[in-house]
Amino acid sequence: MKRYLPKLVQNDKWLEPYAGVISDRMILADRKEREVTGGRSLADFATGHLYFGLHRTESGWVIREWAPNATHIYMVGTFNDWQESVDYAFASLDHGVWELHLAADQMGHGDLYALNVHWAVNHGKRIPAWATRVVQDENTHMFNAQVWAPENPYEWKNPEFQRTDEQPLIYEGHVGMAGEEARVHTYNEFREQMLPRIKANGYNVIQLMAIPEHPYYGSFGYHVSSFFAASSRFGTPEELKQLIDEAHGMGIAVIMDLVHSHAVKNEVEGLGNYDGTRYQFFHEGAKGEHPAWDSYCFNYDKNEVLHFLLSNISYWLTEYKFDGFRFDGVTSMLYFNHGLEIAFTTYDDYFNANVDQEATTYFKLANKLIKQINPQALSIAEDMSGMPGLATAIEDGGLGFDFRMAMGVPDFWIKMIKEKSDDEWEVGDIFYQLTSKRMDEQVVSYAESHDQALVGDKTIIFRLIDKEMYFSMRKDQPNLIVDRGIALHKMIRLATASTAGGAYLNFMGNEFGHPEWIDFPREGNNWSYSHARRIWSISEDQDLKFHWLYDFDKEMIQLINQNKILSIPPVDKVLENTPDKVLAYHRGLFLFVFNFNPTQSFTDYGIPLGAGKYQIVLNTDSGRFGGHDRVDEEISYYTMPSKGLDSQHYLRLYLPARTALVLKKVDIPKVK
Repeated sequence: MKRYLPKLVQNDKWLEPYAGVISDRMILADRKEREVTGGRSLADFATGHLYFGLHRTESGWVIREWAPNATHIYMVGTFNDWQESVDYAFASLDHGVWELHLAADQMGHGDLYALNVHWAVNHGKRIPAWATRVVQDENTHMFNAQVWAPENPYEWKNPEFQRTDEQPLIYEGHVGMAGEEARVHTYNEFREQMLPRIKANGYNVIQLMAIPEHPYYGSFGYHVSSFFAASSRFGTPEELKQLIDEAHGMGIAVIMDLVHSHAVKNEVEGLGNYDGTRYQFFHEGAKGEHPAWDSYCFNYDKNEVLHFLLSNISYWLTEYKFDGFRFDGVTSMLYFNHGLEIAFTTYDDYFNANVDQEATTYFKLANKLIKQINPQALSIAEDMSGMPGLATAIEDGGLGFDFRMAMGVPDFWIKMIKEKSDDEWEVGDIFYQLTSKRMDEQVVSYAESHDQALVGDKTIIFRLIDKEMYFSMRKDQPNLIVDRGIALHKMIRLATASTAGGAYLNFMGNEFGHPEWIDFPREGNNWSYSHARRIWSISEDQDLKFHWLYDFDKEMIQLINQNKILSIPPVDKVLENTPDKVLAYHRGLFLFVFNFNPTQSFTDYGIPLGAGKYQIVLNTDSGRFGGHDRVDEEISYYTMPSKGLDSQHYLRLYLPARTALVLKKVDIPKVK
């Protein structure tokens, strides 16, 4: 009998030696799903947020927490002067669950509270694991949970919004640093100031960072303490809901940067030693600590932890109507060594004993759950290992993500800029690096994200222009370094976006070459906010060169969006001339031509094509984008045969040095 091969293996014969491992992963996930759901759906299982945490009832309040090692738990807060009392003592239920019922007048909206958790040898203050609102005292800097039950809950204006099937053009943003002032900005400011900008620029998805509560602002939101609480430093839950709602009204989906890869070590604010044990949510010993991130690692095999994390997914999708997630730190989750100090050069690296099968099971369950709740929701994996099947359907043997981040692309551009002179750039290598992906997976391509802008690293524009960013960005200040940087910045972005394997991402500010790196307030910079902001005014100042890049990005994204270019699967190479440094490729009706030559322009350069008529729809050399207007954009371009009518046709173009053209094939009027 011929053994069954998952479709993932059928599509890639090199995976055949690992067919058994892939099948075992499918079996393990199915078994775990049956175990935790008892035959129900995952969506019915992942409802812990409706049971645990604080809830208003018809007669008052009820709060439940899971703390199996606890011996006593008391609620303390502003309503009882932070003192333990029998009136606020929890009762122990089965399976480590604790419960407290309160009358309506025993607490109220806005009250602060916490838990005093006692165990056999000690006790400690804890913010409830399922708390949905956590605030920090401005004076003491201490965090506490807050009762959040407004009399008039937010009413959604666009409750039925569904993301369309259009390919994601993602604008990655951080609410706190989204404004110009040296402070933490708010949900309302992002809604009022950023949403119109993002809409006008043509992006159709917003990816928000740092939403779940995190004690240290400088962690960029990646050391989460309260997984169910939207960060209060940006505003209220209603204000976040209004932000998402108004984005939906503009036709823009909103996804969240979800951190289930690890958790902050904090005990009062986080899950560390929550019930007096390390092993409640996390693995014991070295397995439970991330050596590079100074954080704890979840135990994905523990049913209660799965209930917590899957309920967390359900909560953000239903309570706030997020349209999906970018899963952070997927590589760290997939491998026992967290992907550290391993090159991932062979298929064996993805299917050996270093792979955490509990994590692969978790991803299968998480992605299946997401689609059960919202079939149109997005699921994106941040993985640098390149595990086959990561963004392949679960039923085909994959882990079920819709997209994976093309993390090699920004690394490639940085390597090119850092290590090679302009005359060493090889167009064949550029095309290969931008289009190389598994045929059965979609990727999010990007030239840079928040990672490249963080302190200690540099943005592309900063690598290209460096200190001249501060001295030569006025239009009345000619500078060859700046000219080169602006020209290549446009070409790099156009090449990355136009070859994207399904989706494209930009981090806010990078679209206009934001001059400042990102450095959040910390001891090393005297707790300054000067680099934790975005200076939008420079992109709008007509006397500065930044607006050229901004205007170009807007037209590029609108062109891609309006013509649905990323939904056209094949990127067909038309020409690769290494000595000339000219690259041309088709995507549907659109022809992309790049001249990466730093010194040589070409007249009547022949691009081999079928017979046709073309018009320029985007030109990096346009004066509108800081170019020199050397190409006539108004005329139509016709292919011409090289010899006879039946010979190869060529499109003859003028290609200035360091420029790119986008042309669209148009119908030739028929002669009557």
